[in-house]
Amino acid sequence: MRRLVLPLLLVSTACGGGTPPAERGGGRLPGAEETAKTTGLETGANMLQPKAPVEQFSMYLSGFHAAKDDPAMVIESNHYCNQVNEDFAQCVLFDGTGTDARLHGIEYIVSEKLYGQLPPGERTYWHPHNYEILSGELVMPGLPQTAEKAALKGKINSYGKTWHFWNTGVNNEQPDPLPYGPPHLAWSFNRDGELPPDLLQSRDTRMNTDTSSRRRDRADLAPLAKPQGGVAALAGKFPNAKGAPSGVTDNGDSSTWTVPAFGIAAAGSNPRSERSVRRP
Repeated sequence: MRRLVLPLLLVSTACGGGTPPAERGGGRLPGAEETAKTTGLETGANMLQPKAPVEQFSMYLSGFHAAKDDPAMVIESNHYCNQVNEDFAQCVLFDGTGTDARLHGIEYIVSEKLYGQLPPGERTYWHPHNYEILSGELVMPGLPQTAEKAALKGKINSYGKTWHFWNTGVNNEQPDPLPYGPPHLAWSFNRDGELPPDLLQSRDTRMNTDTSSRRRDRADLAPLAKPQGGVAALAGKFPNAKGAPSGVTDNGDSSTWTVPAFGIAAAGSNPRSERSVRRP
């Protein structure tokens, strides 16, 4: 599959409509304009220095997340991913697709096999992907739908661990001028009606995609889908939730409902310790 799809994925990074700064909170970052010296150094570095790690981030996907500790916080993310091997991928997340896009998060993706090897306490950090795929919500702009479907078929039953570091004003929220505060653990939408429909329509219009047609086209992938942990983690948090495509079911692991919470450690405490709260 990868030999067929990856050459097309390289093209996809340049396709799809960019998110206008005004639509994502935009505005200038604090700080002085680059000087000619800085620009010259960047140009020289671009020509002379190796960039092997970042050159691997060739796959481009558009999707949405909700903060697990605050599901009303909805984030549209442009994922640029490196498929390290068949079971693991790593992605950098931006709030747009233009040259002024701001890096606002990261995501790691593991297969069902690797997820099954995680310690039980670790699984609270990993959100399921089956709804994102089967609903048509997750798209790869610029790819033919046949190639997109082939690529996402390989992600059925996978999971993602996503951190968002910066509220850059997506979805007309008041932006933070710089990355403020602790990161937010992001979660996936797992029921119809959880993602505000106007945000989905705005993305589809801007990127010339059609979520509904993708949902219909991917319906034959449902028999591959297995019950996943975390599908019910945010149950009750979205009043408009009303069902899901065939194949999207929870596996009954209530430990995935735990919401990690972070703060500044008190003097003398273990800086790696954390507390967590469990959804009622």
